[in-house]
Amino acid sequence: MPGVSLPPPQARRRYTRLTGSADALAIARLAALSRPLAVVSASALDAQRLLEEIAWFDPRLRVGLLPDWEPLPYDSFSPPPDLASERLATLYRIHTGDFDVAIAPAHTALYRLCPTSYLAAYTFFLEQGGRLDLEALRRQLAIAGYQHVTQVVAPGEFCLRGGIVDLFPMGSALPY
Repeated sequence: MPGVSLPPPQARRRYTRLTGSADALAIARLAALSRPLAVVSASALDAQRLLEEIAWFDPRLRVGLLPDWEPLPYDSFSPPPDLASERLATLYRIHTGDFDVAIAPAHTALYRLCPTSYLAAYTFFLEQGGRLDLEALRRQLAIAGYQHVTQVVAPGEFCLRGGIVDLFPMGSALPY
């Protein structure tokens, strides 16, 4: 990556033979000294375990997980919307620097990611008290892949009823 450099060899640390939760403790302590950290785990289960254990060792750390895609690249079905939401939220947090530790399973880290300009083109922000052009919002939501429904129940859905907007944003736990 342009602009990203590795620390000098004398500043690198190597941890070996860590068993049980010792790896999570070592990451939590290392993150207290030097942030941000990127952690590549052996598997998706290890990544989830690290997410939970690091939070237990130091609840102040902002830990993000880039979850594994469940379908394989050539499967004929899409990943669940909540998984896509979680990935988008984590990628946004990484892009804005709103994290202390980012965790990704090894085979997830090997997949190419879309450019940040692509993500920026298909994301939007709403401000409380701001004015909305409902037709422009409808077009932007359609471009971003949101589904127009009669009742919003899942991430990626929206409903416009007169001046009322129901929206379940990708990356959100609750609808608005």
